[in-house]
Order: sequence, then structure tokens, then C-alpha cells
Amino acid sequence: MLKLIDIYIIKKYLGTFFLSIVLIISVSVVFDMAEKLDDFYANNAPWKAIIFDYYANFIPFFTNLFTPLFAFISVIFFTSKMAYNTEIIAMLSTGMSFKRLIFPYFFSATLIGIMSFFLGGFVIPTSNKVRLDFEDKYIQKFKSEMALNIQLELSPGVIAYIERYEESQNRGYHFSLEKFNGKQLASRLTSQYIIMDSLNHWHLTDYRLREFDGMYEKMSGGERLDTVIKMNPADFFVSGKEAAQMTVTELKQYLKRQKERGIAGSQVFENEYYTRFSMPFAALILTLIGVSLSSRKVRGGTGLHLGVGIGLSAIYILFATVSSTFAVNGSLPSVVAIWLPNIVFTSIGIWLYMKAPK
Repeated sequence: MLKLIDIYIIKKYLGTFFLSIVLIISVSVVFDMAEKLDDFYANNAPWKAIIFDYYANFIPFFTNLFTPLFAFISVIFFTSKMAYNTEIIAMLSTGMSFKRLIFPYFFSATLIGIMSFFLGGFVIPTSNKVRLDFEDKYIQKFKSEMALNIQLELSPGVIAYIERYEESQNRGYHFSLEKFNGKQLASRLTSQYIIMDSLNHWHLTDYRLREFDGMYEKMSGGERLDTVIKMNPADFFVSGKEAAQMTVTELKQYLKRQKERGIAGSQVFENEYYTRFSMPFAALILTLIGVSLSSRKVRGGTGLHLGVGIGLSAIYILFATVSSTFAVNGSLPSVVAIWLPNIVFTSIGIWLYMKAPK
């Protein structure tokens, strides 16, 4: 059961956390609006869309993005004030262990982590669709209506290639479909044009079919061929921006499908998938560092602790950015790159915990 001291610390933690979020996000909205106001006017964005489609979805996205850092700074702020007012010393002098002292901190950080996981994994992806559609329409267009050099594995041993595909006309150019038996090419179907009229139903224009049987080859062709090919044009236009629009379940299914089909460019989606799990744990890790660091009464008081906390926050952000860059470049596996900052800062947190006043 939670005791009075636990409730006191939990109220301090969560109250400071949500207050800091409100203050920082308010400042962020003001700066973002000042930066994008020219784009809004240039593209005739209606105020209703600006408020409800963009900023109503901008706020939860960035709140969840920086939740671990907000939690860290909140712990540093109110714990250093408690240490400066000798409240920590009073608690420890009554016989309370430091391990018992950090229990309400971890209880609060667990609540924040669970909230962050469900928001980032299932709620915010839906709102991101509206926000990114607004950005594409009124700020900077990033969605393309043309895909180039598409290559994917439709099923084991069946490789499709399209040189160019235009979404507006549902038409692809210079199409080829190759089937392999092991490492041996069994057939190759080519077409100048390929058009989709319904799901998996394609029309091939000016096609040629070559079938191989050992040293023998059979050729056939014609002006038009109607066939069923298991590929969806929506897969041709998936960009890294869409990773933020997928729930955890959708990301997992998408990555599985990408690997089965051999489609390149899924690194951003892998990073997003593992980030959804690492971010809630980051709140716990940074809480451990924050309470271990700020529980000691020092001459600099709250200002010194906040300075050190902001410095550690900057190092964490830099470390996470560099590590994710290694994952995008293929230098490190995504799961290693995304979890590496948490692993390193866990070691720092354990070391600080051992050095904290007992």
C-alpha cells in the first residue's frame, strides 16, 4: 500500500511533469507557428484546419516524443528542491533506505511509461495521419505520385520489377515478372505497360513470355494479357513518414511483409518499431539517474542540479540521434542501435545509484 510519503512524492513528480509539459509545449507551439505562418498564408490553409488538424495533433505527438526527457527534468527539479530543503536528509534519518525512497519515483515513472507506450503505439499514429496530411497539403509536399525502379518478391522465387509507376493513372512502365526454380530461371514475362483495374487484377500491354526448359526456350506474346498478380500499388509509395502513422501491430505486420517480399528501405520502420518499446523504458532509466543525482544536498542547490540534468539530457539526445543514424546507414542492427542509449545510461544510473547518499 502507498504511504503518505509515497503519495507526497508521486504528487510532486506527476504535478511537475505535467506542468513542465504544458509550459514547454506552449512555447514550442508559439515558435512553430511563427516559423510556419508564411507557409499557412501562402497555401491558404484555413484556421480550422490549422488548429484542429495540425496543432491538435502536433501537441500529443511532441509531448510523447519528449516524455522521457520531461520526466527526467521533472525529477531533477523537484528532488533537488527537496534535497535543498533537507527533506531527503529527514527521510533517510528516520531509517528509510534509499531503495525504499525511490519506490514512488519508479511507481510514477512506470505510470508515465505505460501511458507513453499506449499513446505512441496505438493512439498517436491515428492522429499523425491527419497531421501529416495537413503538412503535405499546406506546408511541404512529401508524398509522391510516381515510383521508380520498384523491385519486390511476390512469393518465394517470384520477382517483379517496374521501371516507373504513375499513381494518377494506375499505370506501370517496363514491367517484368521472373520465376525461379531454385537458382534456375524458369520463365520471364515482360510488358511495355501494366495497368491495374481492381485489386490484384492487371492488364499487360505488348507482352512477351519466355519459358525455359534446360537448353530449350519457348516464346509467346501478344498485344494484351489479363492476369492476376499479387501486388498492391500502395506498397510502391510507402515513405519513411508513414512509419509514424502505423500502430505497433501494423508496424510488425508491415516489417514482416517487407522482408517476405524483399522490399528495401524498411530501416526507418524498424527504428520506429523498436523506439516504441525503448522510449517507455527510457523514462524509468532517466528517473533513476535523476533521483540519484539530485538527492544529494550541494552548495549549488537546484541550479547546479538542473544544469547537470540539462547537460545529461543533451548528451542522451545526441547519443540517441547518432545511434539511430548508424541504424539507418546499416552500420548497426536497429534493435542494437535503438536500445544502445538505454543500455549505456542504465550503467550510468546504476553507478550514480551506488554513489547516492544512503
